[in-house]
Amino acid sequence: MKIIGLFTGILLIWPAATAAGPLPGTAPLNAEGDLAAQMVRGIDRFLVHQTELSVQKRAAIWLRDLSSPQRYEQSVAPNRARLAKMLGVVGQRQKVDALEFVATTKTPSLVGRAGGVEIHTVRWPVVGPIHGEGLLLLPSGTAVADVVALPDADQTPETIAGLTEGAPRGSPFALRLAQSGCRVLVPALVDRSDTFAVLPSGKKTNLPDREYVYRPAYELGRHPIGYEVQKVLAAVDWFSSDHAGTNTKIGVIGCGEGGLLAFYAAALDTRIRAACVSGYFDSRQELWQEPIYRNVFGLLGEFGDAEVASLVAPRALIVEACRGPEADGPPKPRDGRSGAAPGRLTTPKLESVRAEVERAKALLGGKSELDHLQLVISGDDGRGPFASPSALNAFLRSLDVDHGLAQGDSAVQKLATVDASARLKRQIDQMQEYTQSLLFESEYVREAFWKKADRSSPEKWRRSTDWYREYFANEVIGRFDEKLLPPNPRTRQIYDEPAYTGYEVMLDVYPDVFAYGILLVPKGIPPGERRPVVVCQHGLEGRPQDVADAKIDSPFYHRFACQLAQQGFVTYAPQNPYIGQDRFRVLLRKAQPLKKTLFSIIVPQHQQTVDWLASLPFVDPDRIAFYGLSYGGKTAMRVPALVDRYCLSICSGDFNEWIYKCASIRYPRSYVGTIEYDMYEWDLGNTFNYAEMAGLIAPRPFMLERGHHDTVGDDWWVSHEYAKVGLLYSGLKIPSRTGIEYFDGPHTIHGVGTFEFLHEQLHWPK
Repeated sequence: MKIIGLFTGILLIWPAATAAGPLPGTAPLNAEGDLAAQMVRGIDRFLVHQTELSVQKRAAIWLRDLSSPQRYEQSVAPNRARLAKMLGVVGQRQKVDALEFVATTKTPSLVGRAGGVEIHTVRWPVVGPIHGEGLLLLPSGTAVADVVALPDADQTPETIAGLTEGAPRGSPFALRLAQSGCRVLVPALVDRSDTFAVLPSGKKTNLPDREYVYRPAYELGRHPIGYEVQKVLAAVDWFSSDHAGTNTKIGVIGCGEGGLLAFYAAALDTRIRAACVSGYFDSRQELWQEPIYRNVFGLLGEFGDAEVASLVAPRALIVEACRGPEADGPPKPRDGRSGAAPGRLTTPKLESVRAEVERAKALLGGKSELDHLQLVISGDDGRGPFASPSALNAFLRSLDVDHGLAQGDSAVQKLATVDASARLKRQIDQMQEYTQSLLFESEYVREAFWKKADRSSPEKWRRSTDWYREYFANEVIGRFDEKLLPPNPRTRQIYDEPAYTGYEVMLDVYPDVFAYGILLVPKGIPPGERRPVVVCQHGLEGRPQDVADAKIDSPFYHRFACQLAQQGFVTYAPQNPYIGQDRFRVLLRKAQPLKKTLFSIIVPQHQQTVDWLASLPFVDPDRIAFYGLSYGGKTAMRVPALVDRYCLSICSGDFNEWIYKCASIRYPRSYVGTIEYDMYEWDLGNTFNYAEMAGLIAPRPFMLERGHHDTVGDDWWVSHEYAKVGLLYSGLKIPSRTGIEYFDGPHTIHGVGTFEFLHEQLHWPK
């Protein structure tokens, strides 16, 4: 035992005396090249594999009872409820007693006639200030069925009602259905142009209008998909009330984005007897490549299109393989317009549509009483026009309309012109108004959410917030069920400074995922002494060298890992994966449909790192602190909340009224109009602002560093949010464990009050 102790002592002072090589107890690090880029590529491979696994993993979440249609409906009800929440279909819809004809002294509601069909402009209430608007097609005589017909996002209701000449593709299928005896309601959808993606400040962006609605809504647990599905379901409410006590025949049909909405509406509402989905149904395994306004947090963990189709069963679903909307990306940047997330639209491949239909049928176990799913192919290759006669006839048969599709005259007598642009602007403005009202109420929603936390003592606070910590880990950050690999540490010496020795470090985390960073070890650590560690985190597009290389004097970081090492702290500078511009943001796009985020990788990387650091003979495992700037400050709010080994956290240049910064369309420094679409976290506004994240760190020490001229935020917003943190620590009778230092400077490490805080809280002499 004495020999081992002597050997350990020799190891402790070894960095000051031996030639360059690996850290004792580790293997040599031989990896070459850009390790940060290799890390991002490895995470990408891991996420691709997890996406592939998601299909087979979904089965555990479904408990289908195939014994009868009634029992089947009951067995999938929990899945239906979860899908509604994922889509943001929450909140009480307003009662719809009647539709309102929209008319003025200049323009009547009756805008057209065709073959016994009247076409009126209408609107109806949905949720809050949001109204549905569009056209109502009324056939002469008693309607044989009620239909919500949904155009693609880049089509107007007038296009599918026959009021627009020279429609680019497809038929005026809403008019054809009305001429076949159906009462047809056609809602207007938010489009893909950037016409109205203009912030109240006047700043113009190239965000598609749908993305402009998506960003702030997503932060508050809402979604443009959810808003527009609610419009469809409000229409179904009216159809149902208008036929109270009778057997209603209600159907939904749509193409492109309208097909998406028809599909989800039918999955959520069992009053819909039949649905026809054109140019949308497909495998969703590459959802990450689609426009971001189709991104649904957690969708692929439970639902592909086959699983959504199984929610429509035992009701009828017609899938039409046809040409869908196509776009290489958002509107092009120009004239100062920028910020849109990449994403493309392609026509689903016929073989992929077939395979997903067959997968849906397999989920129904071959039960004829459950399987009313039909594939209709438009054109020889599934790229023909949408709303083909075969698809429309199949849809009508599913609604028990025996006479099928009428051969009506599609020529329309146009009686008035609809201002589609003004209507579109109203739709966007109403959605934004509702989202902003949710933003203003979110503080009170969070307060109610946190009522179970016990503030009577630090111990009770810690125990009572365990539930919130788990919720944060699973519902906000996202947690993989993979076990950490053995760390297999590999190192190599890269610095030999007078006060410390520096090593590059690589640790295994998950298959294809590794952690990488730079460890600075003060020279001359006495045998048996265990030093505190400060993990020093870079920001967006940063590297460990930015904080830990004595030859690099970044205006943001000022070698703060080196400074702390010179003061006797062991420091470690991890490489976080937010590097490579869209290459890292693509990781987020791949993670979110799995109910994961970038921090689903960063958290286990840090867990593996601190566990390894704690194993080193010169490290005190109970004194490992975190200090990060900018995106590293964003990390300081999320990682220590979930990694217990971090005994302290310092957030520099990031702490904010975060929900307001992400969701406000009026705040000049909001993320709504920037390229940083990776900032958005599903439903965060109703659960965790930065004060609540700090509450997950409490009762451990927590500090902020804030430059008055840091354009990340404003002093008044930072102070507003931090006041809640100070009140918490004061109420827990531990006010000395928190603090904020303002300094007359920009977005940078100041390293004065924070260094004092580290010395004091880590009990390390200055």
